[in-house]
Amino acid sequence: MEVQGKIKMIDDTKTYGSNGFRKREMVVTTEEQYPQHILIEFIQDKTDLLDKYNVGQNVKVSINLRGREWTNPQGETKYFNSLNGWRIENVDQSVSQNMPPMPPEDAFEPANDLNEEDHDDLPF
Repeated sequence: MEVQGKIKMIDDTKTYGSNGFRKREMVVTTEEQYPQHILIEFIQDKTDLLDKYNVGQNVKVSINLRGREWTNPQGETKYFNSLNGWRIENVDQSVSQNMPPMPPEDAFEPANDLNEEDHDDLPF
């Protein structure tokens, strides 16, 4: 699955427990009629993927949807969902890489000899 939008927030990497579990969260705001603020978690070695991104960038994030069950001490069962990111791409950069470079405007000569009657260049 993928989420695409603008980075609203990137949190610092946090370490939990004695075994050094690392987690880093980010929020991506989708660009649609009703924008959604989507919290995505990056864990362990994937936390480093966010180092080269900044708030305001347009990105596409590949995610896995995770669900888990937990029973509290009173015996009630609760369910939790999380979105785990595993890849992130800069959308603006990928668009510009696929497009050939645009020559400067002054590289073209103006067309001054256009005749409206000669506008049809179809061979038939």
